[in-house]
Amino acid sequence: MTVELQRPATRRMLGTETLLVLGLSLGQSAVYATVSIIAKLTADGPLSKQTAALNTSASPRQWLDLTYQLLGIVFALLPVLLAVHLLARDPGDPARTLGLDARRPGQDLARGAGLAALIGLPGLALFWAAAQLGVNATLVPAALPELWWTVPVLILAAVQNSVLEEVIVVGYLVTRLRQLQWRIGAIVATSALLRGSYHLYQGFGAFLGNVVMGVVFSLFYLRTRRVMPLVVAHTLLDVVAFVGYAMLPREWFDWL
Repeated sequence: MTVELQRPATRRMLGTETLLVLGLSLGQSAVYATVSIIAKLTADGPLSKQTAALNTSASPRQWLDLTYQLLGIVFALLPVLLAVHLLARDPGDPARTLGLDARRPGQDLARGAGLAALIGLPGLALFWAAAQLGVNATLVPAALPELWWTVPVLILAAVQNSVLEEVIVVGYLVTRLRQLQWRIGAIVATSALLRGSYHLYQGFGAFLGNVVMGVVFSLFYLRTRRVMPLVVAHTLLDVVAFVGYAMLPREWFDWL
């Protein structure tokens, strides 16, 4: 006698699964970012005089620092593998479901570059305005020492951020919320607000900018069902921010 061990996923199971995936990844980051912005707002001194640093050093010993950086990148991608694994229970290849494959490399690169320009140029203007209004913390995109591995690690960090955020907050979340029969407006708003919330530690300008980015990216995904152009766009934006800050004169970034 054969015992059937697989049960069809119910709405409750999918909802619980989604909350667990978010709780292990960017939902957790959103909670910490919310606490961080509260701490900044209640600290002595205005928000604009406080610092939000990304890609910070983990050890004064360069080889140990490199080890920590690489381990952080690898382990940060585990929620992505979990999300793809869970989507594999659905009919079809999860990579194709997400549009996270190499079927259309030229188109994905072109669309990604276009999205990066669409988001990046207005985003710079928004960051400048937020800095003038004092609603952002002073942003330090790269705080690693100048070593031979700094730029490669920053590029890897940009790729890791992009894959994590776009697969979880767009591909996985939008797919599951559609299966839960949420309305399109609610799906877009949830994805965008989640993206903005885990950037709150940088300030309210960063929150707003990332909400707008989230709306654009989730609408793009709903239209194309491809997350790869979003990964390309996000990677380009982060590489420019991280590597540019690390290599260009610091006075160029005083407005941040």
